[in-house]
Amino acid sequence: MNWKALEHVPLLLYILAAKTLILCLAFAGVKIYQRKRMEAKQQKLEAEKKQQSEKKDN
Repeated sequence: MNWKALEHVPLLLYILAAKTLILCLAFAGVKIYQRKRMEAKQQKLEAEKKQQSEKKDN
């Protein structure tokens, strides 16, 4: 058995954990960005509907 390879296992596990953490943070960031974009779009639509209803009232 290659015992030299086993010396690098902790380092490889740290690299794997760091990569996983970075990926999770990246996905969370994308989700937050998408949600903010959707909320802004929703607010814009609501403002347009409000303006149209005010025009109908006048």
